[in-house]
Amino acid sequence: MSLLLRTRQLSVRFGGLCALDGVELELGAGEILGLIGPNGAGKTTLLNVLSGFQRPTVGEVELDGRTITRWDAPRRARAGISRTFQDVRLFEEMSVQENCEVAVVGCGGRRSTARTQATQALELLDLQGSAHVLARDLPYGLQRRVGLARALCARPRVLLLDEPAAGLNDDESAAMAETVRAIHAELGCGVVVIEHDVRMILGLSHRVHVLDHGVTLRVGSPDEIRTDPDVVTAYLGEEVHA
Repeated sequence: MSLLLRTRQLSVRFGGLCALDGVELELGAGEILGLIGPNGAGKTTLLNVLSGFQRPTVGEVELDGRTITRWDAPRRARAGISRTFQDVRLFEEMSVQENCEVAVVGCGGRRSTARTQATQALELLDLQGSAHVLARDLPYGLQRRVGLARALCARPRVLLLDEPAAGLNDDESAAMAETVRAIHAELGCGVVVIEHDVRMILGLSHRVHVLDHGVTLRVGSPDEIRTDPDVVTAYLGEEVHA
């Protein structure tokens, strides 16, 4: 498996607060990498750095071996890095179709191709029946799926998912995991996913990267993470064994 995305000695400081300290993350082409850790571990900050929304204090980000640390978010999006956010952030007065078309244009796509790409993304997520519904009128679970559809409009090579199952019930969370698997199979993209649902992340990921207080605690297979005593003590507790 070839290396697609990586960080080198990545640190982020906000005044006296060290959000990330020397983190080295690697994502292989076609890999699903889970990113877990307690609240405040630095997970979202790391996704912000990968997607260009946060400049690191120290360290580098590489895509296909090329340093992209100074690239802004739009340039990274054009290079194939897409993301979702903890908050859905839809344009509530626009239709689902329009929300997706705007995402295509925002990534540098032509208006003439925006409709086609948006329609393909909606079909992949089984949202075509809601294409003309205003985003504000959708139930929360479907709003989260629309947020994911927007990230897929440019058919990304790297997909960064920040808590895609946040606020969903057990059935919806299971459906979201299946959706991520289907996207991965269809697009063959590398995926980094943050999720607090431990069972979901261990069942979905090829490897898991564990952060704790801004540093890497462990990287390994789901089975290795599930049984690692340091990870269990710091984060998993008894939940993963229940």
